[in-house]
Amino acid sequence: PEPPEGGWGWVVMLAAMWCNGAVFGIQNSCGVLFVSMLRLFGSSDDKQMTFKTAWVSSLSMGMVFFCSPIVSIFTDLFGCRKVAVIGAAIGLVGLLSSSFVSTIEPLYFTYGILFACGCSFAYQPSLVILGHYFKKRLGLVNGIVTAGSSLFTVSLPFLLRVLIDSVDLFNTLRVLCILMFVLFLAGFTYKPLVPNTKDKEGGKKGKSKFPPAKKICNFSVFKVLSYRIWAVGIPAALFGYFVPYVHLMNHVKERFGEDVPEEVLLLCVGITSGVGRLVFGRVADYIPGAKKIYLQVASFFFIGLMSMMIPLCNVFGALVAVCLFMGLFDGCFICIMAPIAFELVGAQDVSQAIGFLLGLMSVPMTVGPPIAGLLRDKLGTYDVAFYLAGVPPLIGGAILCFIPWVHERQKLKERAKSVDGETTEKMLENESTLVSDTTGKPVKELDSGF
Repeated sequence: PEPPEGGWGWVVMLAAMWCNGAVFGIQNSCGVLFVSMLRLFGSSDDKQMTFKTAWVSSLSMGMVFFCSPIVSIFTDLFGCRKVAVIGAAIGLVGLLSSSFVSTIEPLYFTYGILFACGCSFAYQPSLVILGHYFKKRLGLVNGIVTAGSSLFTVSLPFLLRVLIDSVDLFNTLRVLCILMFVLFLAGFTYKPLVPNTKDKEGGKKGKSKFPPAKKICNFSVFKVLSYRIWAVGIPAALFGYFVPYVHLMNHVKERFGEDVPEEVLLLCVGITSGVGRLVFGRVADYIPGAKKIYLQVASFFFIGLMSMMIPLCNVFGALVAVCLFMGLFDGCFICIMAPIAFELVGAQDVSQAIGFLLGLMSVPMTVGPPIAGLLRDKLGTYDVAFYLAGVPPLIGGAILCFIPWVHERQKLKERAKSVDGETTEKMLENESTLVSDTTGKPVKELDSGF
């Protein structure tokens, strides 16, 4: 059916906005929780506590992306509403159980896996359902929904700081469960307007039938060379991407002391990330084809450069400026993911193309922060960790530079094949006409005589 371009869709948009904000607001505020966990569970005897604690936040963010290919399959099979509601319920259970642990190790499962998997299953349907209700206004609606992440990233760190100081870490996690409960209720608003794959296969009689495996997992996107390069370059760039989110708060405390309002840095990242999504999303509309990838190349270059500049900032104001630029280009990188995917693989394959890419992104995003924590434990400072965190974005950006050239060559080959096909058809038609004229018999009669 044609999208209604409004109506109940506005309620769905607000629910999706809450989902985006709750999921990534908590994830992006992990630096505040990291400092509290380090203080609560750390001891002078354990020389690797920074490394161990970093795994909690790192696993959580990594699992959100790692589950994406699986979530896209479940969403196609069972629909957005069921997947979103069950995901929010799992996330709520994971976050609540995290508030009853006594050591750091159980958090690897309750917060790093259970909570994060629930977030992943709740998040992806919130993007898919928007296409059921909007087409002409989809760009505007996506901008509003993704702005929810920036809004929560701006406000949540200050709330978490107040809550942790007032009622301790465990009660703070219980308060955050309210966000997940609202997310659970929001999932019920995702009224589907397009039947899911399982319902289509069941036919008009309403029988429950699973579709073939080829329809469930669409690996044909990997046949596209430009997509394969994209699927290598993006993960390669992200080994250092999540390091500042996890370790910047603790680095500020070590460098500038306890009196510095380090939450201001996350505020700067959140504000300029929202601005970057709106500005660069609009700029991308004016850049033709796969050349949009150059925006991501520029994003990775500046993100890598800003990461390397963090240890050089001996004044808090300089660190604020670095975070402002980092947030701006973080927003640029995120907002043009979907437009680039549409350019590389087409509209029909874009859902699972994004799902596979997010799954590949999970590995470097999970591994990077613990390695940075290990370097901090060994060297006693974060300087080397931040210098090294800036290298992968530069390498990944260099890899992505090849995509526009490869994509153009692919399009030229496809055009050449289509031209050759048309030429061959015309030659066959001419030959058929010639044979028919010389024999006086139709071509089909000649064929049947041989």
